[in-house]
Amino acid sequence: MADLPILTLTTFLPLVGAFFILVIRGDAETVARNARAVALWTSLITFIISLFILTNFDPSNPGFQLVEEYAWLPSYKIAYIKGVDGVSIWFVLASTFLTPICVLASWTSVEKRVKEFMIALLVLETMMVGMFTALDFVLFYLFFEGVLLPMFLLIGVWGGPQRVYAAYKFFLYTFIGSVLMLLAILAMYLTTGTMDMRVMLDYQFASDLQKWLWVAFFIAFAVKTPIWPLHTWLPFAHVEAPTAGSVMLAGVMLKMGGYGLIRANVQMLPVGTAWATDFVFVLSVVAIMYASLVALAQTDMKKMIAYSSVAHMGYVTMGIFTMNHQGLDGAMFQMLSHTVVSAALFLCIGVAYNRLHTREMAAYGGLAHNMPRYAVVFMVFMLASVGLPGTSGFVGEFLTMLGAFQVNTWVAFFAATGLVLGAAYMLLLYRMLFFGKLDKPEVKAMPDLSWQEMAYFAPLIAIVLIMGVYPASFKDVYMPTVEKILTDHQASLQAAGLTAPAPVQAASIETVAPAAAVNASEN
Repeated sequence: MADLPILTLTTFLPLVGAFFILVIRGDAETVARNARAVALWTSLITFIISLFILTNFDPSNPGFQLVEEYAWLPSYKIAYIKGVDGVSIWFVLASTFLTPICVLASWTSVEKRVKEFMIALLVLETMMVGMFTALDFVLFYLFFEGVLLPMFLLIGVWGGPQRVYAAYKFFLYTFIGSVLMLLAILAMYLTTGTMDMRVMLDYQFASDLQKWLWVAFFIAFAVKTPIWPLHTWLPFAHVEAPTAGSVMLAGVMLKMGGYGLIRANVQMLPVGTAWATDFVFVLSVVAIMYASLVALAQTDMKKMIAYSSVAHMGYVTMGIFTMNHQGLDGAMFQMLSHTVVSAALFLCIGVAYNRLHTREMAAYGGLAHNMPRYAVVFMVFMLASVGLPGTSGFVGEFLTMLGAFQVNTWVAFFAATGLVLGAAYMLLLYRMLFFGKLDKPEVKAMPDLSWQEMAYFAPLIAIVLIMGVYPASFKDVYMPTVEKILTDHQASLQAAGLTAPAPVQAASIETVAPAAAVNASEN
């Protein structure tokens, strides 16, 4: 596999499956059955192939690996360049991992235009994997914008009653932000003469230019993350999207914003990052507190989890811009944890909605009596969301808080309120769904999780527990890259005269005393 263009294969194999689905013919039932089967097998094979990216990846190497480079528009210094490093590799695997889960989750819930639904899902997978592996800015921008169309269709065609409004709001918000990013990319291209992101990572842009570029990139990625006050499209998109759309939106697409902030804002524009750090801290704290309070007031389950995503991504942006090991490490881990936990929570809500066709919490109650398996599964992800030690949610939140405390204790103090409020609204949700009397006939008739539903919940539970008990299994892959990012960032600030060189550490008495003893004995 090392000799194959494995990144290209992983990126475009879903399009092959989409083409096969496109040419399926027959009656409606036959087309739907075959479309589901092709989508499932294509996404499973893509995931298996993507595992070879991880097996061929050297965690000790902080640079880009498995690089594929082909001439595209050489006269314009634009090329087809793909590669992964410690920051991007887990998001590639997250994209390929969640797609077959979405296919399974939509097996019976999507009944109309199944063929088109599966095509949109596979095209979305190609765009997400392509963005996380692109090392040329033209390629990056094409894939970054490419996710809009399939997600627009997933929301607008298969969504809820207000799906058209939600789809257009999602598209316009993210598209307008992306236009600003395009202008920034063009400015960087005119400055460096190339679209190669590897060159731009090593290029020292002028300080004044960095600030303008930083603002343009930040707005584009802040909309995707999303950061308050650019988050208003997210609750509508989540509530109206089908379950698979919500899973991909929260599980992967929000991480495109966090990934972009690290790759472009932090790595390429260190002076701009230092200039705007306090501003990002304020936005992050407001996002955490505001979104948590709004989530606490919700009666719609999906809208509550949507606002919780805004709060959790606030910890991510806070951790990224601490620019210390604990903060950036925590931000990466929080994004990976949120990928699994938020996706699982939307799947859990989808289970209840498919049975009762309502997302109002007051319509349920006492589900622990007739759906014990569902109660246990929901409890695991609920506890991970509130950051219970032993789950994936604890590690990321603890590290981001620790990193923030080292930079600004007030930022850490106000961010800590989100932990308390998060526990409040998640426990409220669980109490209203599973405790109390089972006195509603329609709730009493709800069947427990099927084998198909358990099949996609089981790996999610395993990942949540593995990340919580043995976080090094994930951290070891990205930490060398994180350390390189921090080292390069400090060096760039020193070159710009914004920080003083690190003082020489005085030798400790434990090292000085033995050395002195050796010298004395030799004399």
